[in-house]
Amino acid sequence: MLLPNPLTRPPAWLRPVFPGSEWQAAPASPQGRPRLYLTFDDGPIPDETPWVLEQLAAHQALATFFCVGDNLARHPDIARAALAAGHRLGNHTQHHRSAWNTPRATYLAGVAECQQYVAASYELLAMSSSGEDKEVTGNILEKNKQLTASSYQLIANQMATQKPLFRPPYGRLTWPLLRQLRPQYRVIMWSLLTRDYDANLPPERALRLALAATRPGDIIVLHDSRKASRSLRFLLPRLLAHYGEQGYEFAAL
Repeated sequence: MLLPNPLTRPPAWLRPVFPGSEWQAAPASPQGRPRLYLTFDDGPIPDETPWVLEQLAAHQALATFFCVGDNLARHPDIARAALAAGHRLGNHTQHHRSAWNTPRATYLAGVAECQQYVAASYELLAMSSSGEDKEVTGNILEKNKQLTASSYQLIANQMATQKPLFRPPYGRLTWPLLRQLRPQYRVIMWSLLTRDYDANLPPERALRLALAATRPGDIIVLHDSRKASRSLRFLLPRLLAHYGEQGYEFAAL
């Protein structure tokens, strides 16, 4: 039996270090189906993020994308495609800097700037639903044939009622930053790290470690980045197929 690697599942003592942060989510749907929560960090970017969206659509899976603001500015159409498919966007700061070596004011400014791009993604898609932006509407509908009025309503509800999501790059925060961010954001950490970014970890072993460690309610970290591409493209379809066959559903946070 392969035992979970301590880098794959964060140790229990770490959670109280970041009080109020979320490390797991509901283990089952209201109908009783076990749930997992796939999250993707560092996008959106061409090639990788659209490929992820295709894989998720093939398995009727929803996910959450923690986006870097610089990438949202460069690729707003990809972000809107994710929203149109029913996924959720979260804040991963504007420039993906570590909280440990960035001045607090600079870090918070990066969070606020990224949130403006996240909000703009929701607002542009909502505009397209009412016909206010015909060009955006046409582009989205061309790429998302299954888009329905209910999708737009879900997006509008998220904008109006749900607290925005934030995940710190590298999982690094300080207590003063956490105290300032918690009233405005749901601070999302994780309970399973696939380590798809680790070039020294063979994708086959990364998959074995993930399968040995995964439990209902886990928040799973993957990366829609070029650095992680090799492992991501090995892991994601196999995780979706394996847990889909076991009756799990994949939900957005």
